Amino acid sequence: MNINPDLATKTRDAHERLNELYGIQAVRGYPDPMHELIGTILSHRTTHANEVIAYRTMRERFPTWEQVRDAPLRDLIDAIQTANYPEIKAPYIQNLLIHLFRETGAANIDFLGDLSTEAAMNWLTALPGIGFKTATILLLFTFHKPVLPVDTHVHRVTQRLGLIGPKVSAEKAHTLLLAYLPKDTLILFNFHKHFYWHGQRICTWYDPKCTDCVLQSMCDFYHAGRMTLLSSTPVRKKRALDS
Repeated sequence: MNINPDLATKTRDAHERLNELYGIQAVRGYPDPMHELIGTILSHRTTHANEVIAYRTMRERFPTWEQVRDAPLRDLIDAIQTANYPEIKAPYIQNLLIHLFRETGAANIDFLGDLSTEAAMNWLTALPGIGFKTATILLLFTFHKPVLPVDTHVHRVTQRLGLIGPKVSAEKAHTLLLAYLPKDTLILFNFHKHFYWHGQRICTWYDPKCTDCVLQSMCDFYHAGRMTLLSSTPVRKKRALDS
């Protein structure tokens, strides 16, 4: 891959500014890799607090992974109802567990730590319901592999800054941004966390707080009058007037 040195420098400069704003965090995830994997599925499109409640309730009602796998679907949906879209997540979780028990004989993925990053990524993304973002979160947070999770917030902030192109997907952004950064898990973890927090708190998808942003001076989106159409920032549809 040809690396644009200007974009590499800009990426690292933006990261340094967010390091100063948010502080350096130690790499951490859930101690149990299965918790990280299932928790990440539950976390999609919901708050961390609701993810925690859903996971805890699920494990209280179904203490073993065999019980989660074999639970009546309606009961599992009810157990994880605090997570948004439980009717979608529950079948994903059970299908994943069925696959794990069939392929490995247990709900245990500790062996991923011994695989190369590429092999671990390929194995995970071949699982039903496991996408690129879920795989990278697990591999970075739990196994300290040099990957870079790009969720909606990271995607939006980096695209507005101009670190990636206006039509680049989140999965493609992983490859591009990773090329600009050292393959150091502490740096990659903090890059993900800081851009995630910045997208949540400042660079929100609707009405970003540009006047409060430490990245304003280097932001292409801001200097273009906040009018640039980006794949990470869908246009909010106007509500129809009541007749």
